[in-house]
Amino acid sequence: MKLYILLFTLALTGLTSAKKPNILFIFTDDHGYQAISAYGSNRNKTPNIDRIASEGMRFENCFVTNSICGPSRAVILTGKHSHLNGFMTNGDRFDGSQQTFPKLLQKKGYQTAIFGKWHLKSDPTGFDKWKVLLGQGPYYNPPMKSVEGTKKIEGYTTDIITDLTLEWLKEDRDKDQPFMLMCQHKAPHRNWQPGPDHLNLYDDIEMPYPETFWDDYKGRTVAASTQAMTIANHLSANDLKLNQPRNLTTAQLQVWNAAYKPKNEAFTKAKLEGKERIKWQYQRYVKDYLRCVASVDDNIGRILKYLDQSGLAEDTIVIYSSDQGWYLGEHGWYDKRWMYEESFKTPFVARWPGKIKAGSVNRDFVSNLDFAQTFLDIAGVKEIPNPMQGRSLVPVFEGKTPKDWRKSFYYHYYEFPGAHSVRRHYGIRTER
Repeated sequence: MKLYILLFTLALTGLTSAKKPNILFIFTDDHGYQAISAYGSNRNKTPNIDRIASEGMRFENCFVTNSICGPSRAVILTGKHSHLNGFMTNGDRFDGSQQTFPKLLQKKGYQTAIFGKWHLKSDPTGFDKWKVLLGQGPYYNPPMKSVEGTKKIEGYTTDIITDLTLEWLKEDRDKDQPFMLMCQHKAPHRNWQPGPDHLNLYDDIEMPYPETFWDDYKGRTVAASTQAMTIANHLSANDLKLNQPRNLTTAQLQVWNAAYKPKNEAFTKAKLEGKERIKWQYQRYVKDYLRCVASVDDNIGRILKYLDQSGLAEDTIVIYSSDQGWYLGEHGWYDKRWMYEESFKTPFVARWPGKIKAGSVNRDFVSNLDFAQTFLDIAGVKEIPNPMQGRSLVPVFEGKTPKDWRKSFYYHYYEFPGAHSVRRHYGIRTER
């Protein structure tokens, strides 16, 4: 009799474990919401990101607490503002000994894995499997670090990160355990090197200019005019693809030159000056940026296709977001950092069959500060030893936003002096 009870208990335990949803977190670097067709982009189409939104929920007001790469990632891992997790600028080193949501998920029986961009200087902790870029990492032929050491992988980085993600899903994981998988792309971060399949995309199109493209910053404080992130004056020859990239193989370089050499020769021949030169720089910059986005979207399609084919789609919540927003010429800028909408508002779409109503749109104030507690709530983690500062989005997913949900949001940017000379600033965002 005792044996039957034991077997029955074990069976129930296995059934409960099998019912835990898988978590797939697809994350990019510097993907502005203006470059996603689900958010109304007038520049490009992103059918696979759009699919997540149409089969799930699109968030209209997702904000980051500190609009810069490393700090944003530290906030997500810890569920704490930068001044509490200790990672306030890109020059800092993440303290991997502190509590993070992957560690708590491991204790709950989840397999955890991360592939792609890490950008926190210390090695990843809380992951059963990891393979990450060194620092920012290049767009082509990236060295990638794992517990086995560092190895260079030939190919386009967005494709490689997806290959590693799919390989783990298909072959490396324990299929009897739920998983939390982070697919973390470098793209579309500066210097916007497109993949071989998209080098000529948008060649015959003139991209629209934002209304504030020719902003002269009159009436603003000195900070707006002393930054170093204008399309007119601060894009380098490497950014504009006027220099030949150094890290490509011979075959890759042949494909690259076939695309860029004729375009660069036409630019040199035109001898553009003044506003015409600035307009050319904008077109080159924004098209390369969107070409990188196209590669990301294509690779998201590969992952969604596998989820469908494998039967994982019904048991997996898929979340797509970025570490922050990005300027696509608004105020004449590229980059991020500022507490302007384009910079600290980030795309966020989520699909969870049976939980999130397809095609729904949410306008509550949500944040990357909420991601950790959301993942923990999805996994059934009810007790968090060291309290976090966000809130679970699970009730929001279900269309049951609590009445006491936040009506304002705190932002603080720290990195000054630093790249792009954006002054340290902080503020409160409300519905006004």
